[in-house]
Amino acid sequence: MLAAKNLYKKYASTVAVNNVSFTAPRGAVFGLLGPNGAGKTTTIRMILNIITPDAGEIFFDTIPIDKETKNRVGYLPEERGLYRKGLVLETVLYFAALKDMERTAAKKAAMQWLERFNLAQRTKSKIEELSKGNQQKIQFIIAVIHDPDLLVLDEPFAGFDPVNQELLTEIIIEQKERDKTIIFSTHQMEQAEKLCDHICLINRGNIVLDGTIGDVKKRFGKNSMLVEFTGDGSILKSAPGVESATVYNNYAELRMRNGNAAGESINAVAEYIADKIPLRKIEIVEPSLHSIFIDVVGEETN
Repeated sequence: MLAAKNLYKKYASTVAVNNVSFTAPRGAVFGLLGPNGAGKTTTIRMILNIITPDAGEIFFDTIPIDKETKNRVGYLPEERGLYRKGLVLETVLYFAALKDMERTAAKKAAMQWLERFNLAQRTKSKIEELSKGNQQKIQFIIAVIHDPDLLVLDEPFAGFDPVNQELLTEIIIEQKERDKTIIFSTHQMEQAEKLCDHICLINRGNIVLDGTIGDVKKRFGKNSMLVEFTGDGSILKSAPGVESATVYNNYAELRMRNGNAAGESINAVAEYIADKIPLRKIEIVEPSLHSIFIDVVGEETN
């Protein structure tokens, strides 16, 4: 279990992280979410002992995070950190050695992971010869090759097509089932909603939302409506009872004003658009994590 207690970090006159506390249990995916500049990266760097907090403590399984715990941690950074001229297998083995892995064991594990990611035939390719997605696979392998207990993943799906997104999702779930603690930082709310057991939303250095996915959705009530339609859905933004609308191609998520009865809301919206656009489906749903993110961060920004 990873426990952060009252983390505080200030750069010059800017408070990057302000009294942040959270607990990420074993056997779970913990979403560390927030907009750009929210304080996520600073928090991650403190977890990794790259920078030291001005105040607060970080423990993993009751042991303080420090240089002695580095081999229990795996880190996939958002930025690419590979040597472009290096060969694939040698690059993986180099980083494995930094985690004190014996070379024979490291090579065996590396080949297993390369096979899993369909890269076993690219062991002698240069990193720069790989696609962005395949480079991301190598970075992920580097993060997990030493079988860490704590896995920190910063935008792990970057550069992946849908097929490889599914593969990575499968692997992350496997790590979770092996009782790993997984910190997952992303801007992709759909992925966070799909994978995370618990989320912590940070904005301007402060925690603004914290809880399980289920608890967070309950907190925002049953005042969201899904509408599927054909045509121009922009008119939904002015439908009666609508507080805000996120309109996509042929479907929209509406956030209704508090106090509107579900049945009355559906009838009012349906009647409003009846002679304007063809309606395929309309129902009251839990708000998506995406809409919650927009609402909470928007309120904090205003």
